[in-house]
Amino acid sequence: MNKYFVIGNPVEHSLSPKLHNFWIKKNNINAFYDKKKLEENEIENFIKNIKKKIISGSNVTVPFKKTVIPYLDKLSYEAEQTQSVNTIIFQNNRLVGHNTDIVGFSKAIEKTNFAVKNKKIFILGAGGVVPSIIFSLKRMQVSEIIISNRTKEKAENLKNYFDNLKVINWGVVPTFDIIINATSLGLKNESIELDLSNIGKDKLFYDVIYNPSETKFLKKGRELGNKTENGKLMFIYQAHESFKLWHDIDPLIDEETFKLFEND
Repeated sequence: MNKYFVIGNPVEHSLSPKLHNFWIKKNNINAFYDKKKLEENEIENFIKNIKKKIISGSNVTVPFKKTVIPYLDKLSYEAEQTQSVNTIIFQNNRLVGHNTDIVGFSKAIEKTNFAVKNKKIFILGAGGVVPSIIFSLKRMQVSEIIISNRTKEKAENLKNYFDNLKVINWGVVPTFDIIINATSLGLKNESIELDLSNIGKDKLFYDVIYNPSETKFLKKGRELGNKTENGKLMFIYQAHESFKLWHDIDPLIDEETFKLFEND
């Protein structure tokens, strides 16, 4: 039986096992998928177990999307460009890192039917999935990307990979069309201490968090008269791409898939 994992810290909130095991069962695959909380010093040995075929593949979540890279043999183009890996596969005797977050985010934004081209984007956070979001947004031809992170230096570092980013101090609220929470604030029902009362209406509030389904950030956006979207679709679409890489099967995304998340 093939074993797959999602690794991260924290990882308790992850619904990846629920989704992947659903598709595994649907497609009669002899495998199972679980989540594993790791410390940074455990990463190397975990990845060696993929090379030894003790583990068949892995997803990677915060804070290890960059940490895993030195232990891999090759990166896909998207993973190379973003220096972010969320899927590891052992292929042709090589450990290959992929980034399926880019496709996940792009498809999720498309489904919101919110016009993105030439829009001004404000991103909260600078780690984890942010490089993938920036990469996607640039493909979508947005007019401006503004980044704010509690540790400003981390946001400034993104300029090493992407042109034309504007970095502002945490707590400052610029004018924007879309605001994206890419921090972990909200996983444990925390609030993001920003004064958003004067931003106007008809913006898009997007949160990469999908569990809980409505964070305080999204609730505030909704109460202020804006469109809101959580990270559920991004999560499903990135998982869909990972599943295809591992199993060479295109799993069905239907109503039954979405019902998996109704009580989470």
